[in-house]
Amino acid sequence: MTDVVEVPIRAENMPSYAHPGDAGADLRAAESLSIGPGERALVGTGVSFALPEGYAAFVVPRSGLAAKHGITVLNSPGTVDAGYRGEVKVTLLNTDRSATFRVEAGDRIAQVIFAPVSRAVFVGVDELPDSVRGTGGFGSTGVRDGARP
Repeated sequence: MTDVVEVPIRAENMPSYAHPGDAGADLRAAESLSIGPGERALVGTGVSFALPEGYAAFVVPRSGLAAKHGITVLNSPGTVDAGYRGEVKVTLLNTDRSATFRVEAGDRIAQVIFAPVSRAVFVGVDELPDSVRGTGGFGSTGVRDGARP
């Protein structure tokens, strides 16, 4: 059974799920604009909501826009905190090297995922416990079959 959370919302275009079981609900542009090659734009959605305490919303790219047009959400996932009540805006980036991308009001530009979140209690220590990975960071697991780059 999927958890359901009731979210009070004000929206010119209500977010919607394309298919039953989808994790992300589509967000639509509330304005029209062009994004040139390599440029970014902050696009309004006309959506604002009141998340319950203990939840956050995460704005992520739409796979079709990324694959077909090179359009992605720059700070993905964009985090919307429970206390925020303003308009949800999406920072789109056009990664295409030559084509301008046109956004029309009403276009699906991103998805929003609602999820419960935990708050950490930070406990200062002098040393951290050992782990198998240890301090291995970026690229430490290699690119194929455990080979190091």
